[in-house]
Amino acid sequence: MENNETYAIGTVGVKWGPLEQAQWLAVQDVKRSYADDVLSQLEALASQFDIKEYASLDYASGSFPLFSLRSLTWEQSKPNVLITGGVHGYETSGVHGALRFAATAAQDYHDRFNLLIVPCVSPWAYETINRWNPNALDPNRSFYQNSPVQESAALMNLVSDIEFLMHIDLHETTDTDNSEFRPALGARDAVEHKEWAIPDGFYTVGDTLKPCPEFQKAIIQSVEKVTHIAPEDESGRLIGEILQQRGVINYATKALGLCAGLTNAKFVSTTEVYPDSPKVDNENCIQAQVAAVTGALNFVAENEY
Repeated sequence: MENNETYAIGTVGVKWGPLEQAQWLAVQDVKRSYADDVLSQLEALASQFDIKEYASLDYASGSFPLFSLRSLTWEQSKPNVLITGGVHGYETSGVHGALRFAATAAQDYHDRFNLLIVPCVSPWAYETINRWNPNALDPNRSFYQNSPVQESAALMNLVSDIEFLMHIDLHETTDTDNSEFRPALGARDAVEHKEWAIPDGFYTVGDTLKPCPEFQKAIIQSVEKVTHIAPEDESGRLIGEILQQRGVINYATKALGLCAGLTNAKFVSTTEVYPDSPKVDNENCIQAQVAAVTGALNFVAENEY
């Protein structure tokens, strides 16, 4: 579906430069608090996790400390698992799903896994409810060597010397992808913007090079106990991608610079919750993310070792 509406910033057919980027940044404002919503929850997790500030984002609007949670019971004999949320800061349940898992379910897995949880990769975008960082760059297309995106580079540095068995990256697909973020992308890059057919329900994105269909299936089966799974569209696709199985598509994660391609983990999945569905509320979306993580961990625990 094409969108022929002109975005408010820029000139049609001309890529953004510093002026347009500054105009875009000038209309972004703080809508919620990273400190109140996220950082306030960390102290209560200290009995299970070593909580470390792994980097700080420095922008004109201020600095944002970045925190990771690492199992206190970390041992070389156990496989390592990475759980990331808030790569796109506006995708709320990714952040709070990671925190909820840490608070309510992680204790069931410390004996089998070393858990590294990064609940909010992009706090500026969390506060301003954005997909991009202040430089109008998408962290989830920027996980590559010499990345210009602070958020992506900081996470890459954090995990650079750790081998992971599993990585699950928590996301959402929202109506604002069509109403705001894809039009902005089209304007920024001077390309034709085509709307997604936003799926009503949960789905996962596997890695084209290591799709692990049974792993993805286990996540879907776990999540459908708490929320509905996205149906395919009339062409048998989800957001334009060929359906691999019920509720699952694949992306070339490393080639696209996605967070899910950050490591060489054998088991990789990106979750996609749909918070704008009339069938769900915020709590249900958080529960879906927790169910995705536990479903993934249970599968690996039962099938890998």
